[in-house]
Amino acid sequence: MSLPSITLLLVDDHFVVRSGIAASLELEDDLKVVGEVERGELALEAYTRLQPSVVLMDLQLPGISGIDAAARILEARADAKVLMFSTFARDDEIQAALRAGALGYLQKSSSRDDLLAAIRTVAGGKRWLAADLEARLRERTAEPEITPREREILTLVTQGNANKEIAAILGISEDTVKQHVSRILGKLKVNDRAQATAEAIRRGLVSV
Repeated sequence: MSLPSITLLLVDDHFVVRSGIAASLELEDDLKVVGEVERGELALEAYTRLQPSVVLMDLQLPGISGIDAAARILEARADAKVLMFSTFARDDEIQAALRAGALGYLQKSSSRDDLLAAIRTVAGGKRWLAADLEARLRERTAEPEITPREREILTLVTQGNANKEIAAILGISEDTVKQHVSRILGKLKVNDRAQATAEAIRRGLVSV
């Protein structure tokens, strides 16, 4: 029997999730889970000790985030291969993960086939993103950037403030607020404040 060619370190704070993933992956002859940790702070030590082919890293962890944990590993070992594994697929988090050096980003709702494909692709040193996420990132890169002032106003819009209230909070005229809101709607390609709020949350432009 041949030895597994891809070894994995699982980083997830839910025991049931880690156990289920490990059991599923080890049905494959070329995959073997060599370690599991539940916190991002433990990931670098485990990586250094186990030298896995791929780190499957949950994004949301107690303590430091999965993105920060990935960055620590990649600062120590530039050749490390990290696949982020998240319940969510917010544009800003995907971009932050890729900037930190992760080679892939996968939603937990993905199929088993996609999980296997992502692991094998990342193990080979190639980037893996689902086609819809790749398209979204390309579209966002081509869009006009939301300025810091527009982001500030957008945050106040999502909190339910009217233009008059935003003007009072920021110490600017109501006409100026209206102009900013109009530009924001255009940049987000939406028609009203409700759609702007939904799109801002999806993109991670505002905190929920």
